[in-house]
Amino acid sequence: MSDYLQIDGLQVDRSLHRFVVDEALPGSGVEEAAFWSGFAELIRDHAPRNRALLARRVELQEQIDAWHRGRSAGATSPSTEYVRFLEDIGYLEPEGADFAIDTEHVDEEIANLPGPQLVVPVSNARYALNAANARWGSLYDALYGTDALGDLPVRGPYDPERGSRVVRWVRDFLDDVVPLASGSHLEAAGYGVVDGELEVTLDGGRRTMLSTPENFVGSAGDPSSPAAILLTHHGLHIELLIDRMAPVGAADLAGVDDVVIEAAVTA
Repeated sequence: MSDYLQIDGLQVDRSLHRFVVDEALPGSGVEEAAFWSGFAELIRDHAPRNRALLARRVELQEQIDAWHRGRSAGATSPSTEYVRFLEDIGYLEPEGADFAIDTEHVDEEIANLPGPQLVVPVSNARYALNAANARWGSLYDALYGTDALGDLPVRGPYDPERGSRVVRWVRDFLDDVVPLASGSHLEAAGYGVVDGELEVTLDGGRRTMLSTPENFVGSAGDPSSPAAILLTHHGLHIELLIDRMAPVGAADLAGVDDVVIEAAVTA
């Protein structure tokens, strides 16, 4: 057991110990001794219950296997008979009264953000990286390369007509989720930040703001000519990437080269 350390009655793998002490605890405000004693107490409290639950799972599985083996090959199981059997062995419990669950002390991603949940084991770096990357995606690419517009793109070089349809769709989307106080994102000739608020210059020179200023979260680059604008809708974010030198941005009145959305939530 030379690879393990004896701490508060636990046998702790040395590499796990190094990770906790050198990487996890620094900056957390939790003392090393308090962490290990608390962890040991949790193990002592819950390990017997976990063992009992695992034993009960094995017992139920053996009963279910025996029930199926006792039936003739190829016979179908009447649903009422099978349900009654599962109730008799305690696999199914009677339906209880209506109840409510609150979300106190639950992560924001699970409690309040309305999006698909990408739940992954943090121990698998590849899964975690894929899920984090999947959280954000180009709305332009998603529309151009799929049948979301009602048809598939034709194979070959970039189709400017399809690109224009994508831009119109996205501007309509912006009008729906982050509308302007007046005018439309379709008319936008420029985005800028003035006194901490998003200002949109429309074609013709008229200036307007968001109808809900709180939808503006921040920007990157020069406020008068930002490289990115970050907006929010129901807790999920939308990023306008502005680059008048890029192929798409050069053809756009407001210089918007891409619109990236937070399409899923990683927990």
